[in-house]
Amino acid sequence: MALLVECVPNFSEGRDKQVIDAISAAISQTPGCSLLDVDPGASTNRTVYTFVGSPEAVVEGALNAAQRAFSLIDMSKHSGEHPRTGALDVCPFIPVQNVTMDDCVHCANDFGRRLAEMLHVPVYLYGEAARSESRRSLPSVRSGEYEALPEKLKREDWAPDFGPALFVPSWGATVTGARKFLIAYNVNLISTKEQAHRIALDIREQGRGKDQPGLLKQVQGMGWYLEEANLAQVSTNILDFEMTPLHAVYEEICRDAEELKLPVVGSQIVGLIPLKALLDSADFYIKRDQLFIIEEEHKVRLVISKLGLDSLGPFSPKERIIEYMVRSEEQGGLISLSLQQFVHSVGARTAAPGGGSVSAAIASMGAALGAMVGQMTYGKRQFENLDNVMRKLIPPFHQAMNELLHMVDADSSAFNSYMVALKMPKKTEEEMKRREAAVQEGLKQAVGVPLALAQKINVLWPPLKQMVLYGNIGCKSDAQVAAKALEAAVYGAYFNVLINLKDISDEAFKLATKRRVSELLQEAKDSVGAILDAAEKRT
Repeated sequence: MALLVECVPNFSEGRDKQVIDAISAAISQTPGCSLLDVDPGASTNRTVYTFVGSPEAVVEGALNAAQRAFSLIDMSKHSGEHPRTGALDVCPFIPVQNVTMDDCVHCANDFGRRLAEMLHVPVYLYGEAARSESRRSLPSVRSGEYEALPEKLKREDWAPDFGPALFVPSWGATVTGARKFLIAYNVNLISTKEQAHRIALDIREQGRGKDQPGLLKQVQGMGWYLEEANLAQVSTNILDFEMTPLHAVYEEICRDAEELKLPVVGSQIVGLIPLKALLDSADFYIKRDQLFIIEEEHKVRLVISKLGLDSLGPFSPKERIIEYMVRSEEQGGLISLSLQQFVHSVGARTAAPGGGSVSAAIASMGAALGAMVGQMTYGKRQFENLDNVMRKLIPPFHQAMNELLHMVDADSSAFNSYMVALKMPKKTEEEMKRREAAVQEGLKQAVGVPLALAQKINVLWPPLKQMVLYGNIGCKSDAQVAAKALEAAVYGAYFNVLINLKDISDEAFKLATKRRVSELLQEAKDSVGAILDAAEKRT
């Protein structure tokens, strides 16, 4: 999979469409950059851009955008609701896929150094890229905002990390850094700006100061009035949504608003959001309200409804969830093929996809049949006494269906890695050693995928037996096919493990792996026998 870094530059212009579009073009025309979202705000006079690409590409994209903005934005004439310190106010780099936080720190340093050299402007580092603890927090670095810069830049303790300690009136200063995914989340109130800010002071971690900390960790907040919507907002930045989830912020603001007799009228995500943040909130509401929802699409819809994310405009998951946006930029692999295309690719004159990918596909369909039997039982009047049973039995099959499906590509990728190792040079003794190490690692990966496949399948035997005993009798044959499909997939995994084990030199690994896969096969055979016997006894 590709190396992906997200870059979210915030430019201090949210009203002039020509300027906004010009900066968008500078990003989208940068090779390797995919512009995912442009979110302007008239009241804040600020536009948040979101784009992804390789570490090198996003740095170039951010530099191109800054260079374009340098001639278009004049900070000496800027005003808006949002705190700001420069034309390119803040430019964070965030790890998305196959990159580390250290990679993003490197991006921030590279960008900051080159921006200062290119435009001769002061640049500060914050977040994970900060060189001192006092500069880790963005509000700390931005204290006093643009208006304080002339005096601030004269102080030794506020010397920029890159560039001159000189005030550039048209630009101000830029803050860049590396951080986790930040969710810009605003909750709408029919209230005054002051009432919204009062709630923000209660909930944000900083609170009202050292002696009066707020309720929610890793949350920044302030209140403002959104003129274009004629309502107030508690505007928050959730710095770590795993520590303080989206729903926790919303529910706490609702409690505070209720005490003040203020109506909450939905909420708003600014920019993009990780899928996990929405699914975590969905799980909260599903558990709290004792709901039965298993489809990802339905979970997302639930959160949109519960939080009122479409209150100020449409919330399209395909355009607002970063994983969905990134998927649309990438090729989908084997599982994106039609069934006809997949079958033809298996039948082609190529070694992959082969038996491993086919086994994973069969396993996924077996799990899907198990889920189908449950779905054909749940919610039907003649089986309503079994609803609680089905609520427990359906989720394991639904989860396995998705996990096993992704193993179709995992098996093919593992085989391809092994083939790459075989083609490594072997002219010198050193090259031969490197090649042999890579070959052995490739073989272990090729063994690991089918072994994991068999292990995932074998957790389904107990719920499948229960499904045969209690599921819709009209779907008995589907449950029987599910059992045999899953058993066939375990056989496939067994054969694929054995054929790759023979060339592995680590004897202890070979012995342990062969023992384990043999146990899994025997468990599958015994379980399927019991399941089919139970099915035959149901009439």
